[in-house]
Formats: sequence, C-alpha cells, structure tokens
Amino acid sequence: MSQNYENHKRYYPLFHFFTVPLAALGLGVSIYACRITQNPMYGLIFFAFFLIFIVAVMSRTFALKAQDRAIRAEENLRYFILAGKAIPNAVSLSQILALRFASDEEYLALTDRAVNENLSPDELKKAIKNWRADYHRI
Repeated sequence: MSQNYENHKRYYPLFHFFTVPLAALGLGVSIYACRITQNPMYGLIFFAFFLIFIVAVMSRTFALKAQDRAIRAEENLRYFILAGKAIPNAVSLSQILALRFASDEEYLALTDRAVNENLSPDELKKAIKNWRADYHRI
C-alpha cells in the first residue's frame, strides 16, 4: 500500500496501545487504592507506576526529538541540493517535517508557499500532489 495524507500516521502498537495505556491504568488504580485503603504500600506502587509512565513518555519524546533533528538535517541538505542555498529561516520545524513528504518537483514551490502564506503543517501535507513516503518514522 502506498503512503498518502490519509494513511501517513504510524503507531507502534506495543508502545501506543499497550505500554502507555497499561501504565496509565496502573497509575489510576494505584491512586484509587491509595485513597481507599490509606495503606502506605499503595503509595510506593503509585510512585512506581508514576515513574514507569514518566519514563515511557520521556523515552518517546527523546526518540521523536532525535528523529526531528535527523529529518531537519536531511531536508536542509535536500533543499540545498535543489535550490543551491540554505532553507529559509522562516520555515519552522513543523513545516519542514510536513515538507519531507513532498516530491522534489514540488518541494521548492511548497517551501516558498510555507514561508509566504505561513501554511500549517496540515495544509502543507494536503497541498502535496506527489506524495513521497516516509516509512521510517513512527
């Protein structure tokens, strides 16, 4: 199946549908049990689930930041190859992340539109005619 605007978002089931919900559920149950029983042991369980939840969220955040930096570097190089100059400073990171889906033929024009019309990432993705898939980012 080819990637397009409708299906480009990806989920990692083990993280999105298992780890985070389970950590949130454990956090909620431990809060409830701590309030009902007044047992200090449930306070420790709450603390453990709280840490698990924070670690899960932070690990995801760190991974996304690293991917964002890699995509920004790739797209800066791509723009330089196509235009012979650096990507304009007015292009935000979120716009760069959206522009990565644009084909080389429409990349420069969409970058100019992003600057001149201050298009949102969603508007940029919808404006892409020839979608360039990114199967690596989750």
